[in-house]
Amino acid sequence: MNFEEAKRLIAGAPKIVGFTGAGISTESGIPDFRSPNGVWARNRMIEYGEFVSSREARIESWHQELTMWPQMRDAQPNPGHLAFAALERQGRLRAMITQNIDGMHQRAGSSSVIELHGTAVEAECLTCGERISMDEAVARVKAGDIAPECNACGGFLKSATISFGQAMPEKAMRAAVEASQDCDFFLAVGSSLVVYPAASLPEVAKRSGAVLIIINRTPTPLDEIADLIVSDDIGIALPELLGLGPAN
Repeated sequence: MNFEEAKRLIAGAPKIVGFTGAGISTESGIPDFRSPNGVWARNRMIEYGEFVSSREARIESWHQELTMWPQMRDAQPNPGHLAFAALERQGRLRAMITQNIDGMHQRAGSSSVIELHGTAVEAECLTCGERISMDEAVARVKAGDIAPECNACGGFLKSATISFGQAMPEKAMRAAVEASQDCDFFLAVGSSLVVYPAASLPEVAKRSGAVLIIINRTPTPLDEIADLIVSDDIGIALPELLGLGPAN
């Protein structure tokens, strides 16, 4: 399948699933995690078990949040995020699934986002589930509360993201699998497709009869089963593929 054929077919598709990874947000200036200049190149990865068992690890984790949050908070959605939001307004987006934690799809105007790895926009109590905004949590850290705890129950507050060693959100994964089984097109955008179980979703869609399109700067392990591979800037390729014109 070539680009023009995909563009023609997708124009009439009523059930499209979007699936995004870090690559869509790097175009908004948000660092990814795995690249040589990414988050893990500059910060030690703190796994869930260590966070729970060590106050020193919680202090280090919150120091990382203190340094990373302003850049994420101030970033703006780019044409890739806006393209998915436009597709939702057309009533043709079956689901917007993301591996990202930055809340950019919501800020672009998408209303029903499935966040497989949680969100950095809020902090969550690991005991009672109470949530507060990341702005509030970071303000507490800045004020000297270097390992903040829940005001409601005293439990540990943690970024509401899914850390290594932490259980995936069952409801989100179930919704993502159901959407992947019930779509015409599956658009995997800006993802290396190496982190499981999220990376299994394009395979689920393909087995269920969907057309699989991958837009990514570098090759992925699933390129061999894709119907179309596009190696271009997401903000250029995705609006064009969806018939929205350049940079809408």
